[in-house]
Amino acid sequence: MLVIDSTYPAQDFNQRNGEAVRQLVVHYTAAPFACSLRTLTQQGVSAHYLLPDPHEASYRNAGYDELRVFQLVGEHQRAWHAGASHWAGRDNVNSRSIGIEIVNLARDDEGVFTFPAYDPEQVEVLIALIHDICARHPQIGSTDIVGHADVAFWRKSDPGPQLPWQGLFKAGIGAWFDEGAKGAYERRFRMGLPQEVEIERAFQRYGYAPAKNRLAFQQRVRAFQMHFRPADYRGQLDIETCAILYALNEKYTSAGE
Repeated sequence: MLVIDSTYPAQDFNQRNGEAVRQLVVHYTAAPFACSLRTLTQQGVSAHYLLPDPHEASYRNAGYDELRVFQLVGEHQRAWHAGASHWAGRDNVNSRSIGIEIVNLARDDEGVFTFPAYDPEQVEVLIALIHDICARHPQIGSTDIVGHADVAFWRKSDPGPQLPWQGLFKAGIGAWFDEGAKGAYERRFRMGLPQEVEIERAFQRYGYAPAKNRLAFQQRVRAFQMHFRPADYRGQLDIETCAILYALNEKYTSAGE
């Protein structure tokens, strides 16, 4: 059951100036509920929604027995959640997106990442919330439901590889590749991967920002793998990763090659 609570309005947001909502960006907080709530309402950043972990101590200590979603910024307003970002050929994703922050205690210890699993109840409520949002904003397409790492791969890892993107797709949310198309591209690419310039075009065609150097290329591959091949997200472009990318473009952009 989706319960929306608007008890805690954020202080930092501005107006969209009439621009339609076209993307939905999913984040993790990397902090408990109480800390996340302070950060997102009082410290110069914000998001439209905060989804707690029902078993996390600071949420229980706040007196909540049921899992509810906290709306911090109105959907018609621009929240400060994506930062420097790019999707589908345009920068400044904040101006045309809705941001959902999920309480998850992911950690980055000097480049060593720990990604805890999301609670099943969180995923269930997330699905209901996204369906609710998309019903009001039909301009959000399948490929426009993305992670923070997708739109800012050079600096972000959220929501990490534990978010069940394939499960969301099965629930009617977001994009996923067809196994048959993936297999066909894998067989083709065993003869050799496409030239790097063609792979660059394929990433941009799907929505990702250009990679300006080798490190950025690896960071983008890693973000893509966390979304679509979470079993291995080392950032190395291999046959399977390339096949998934081309299968996605074939399905969603009518430009697979």
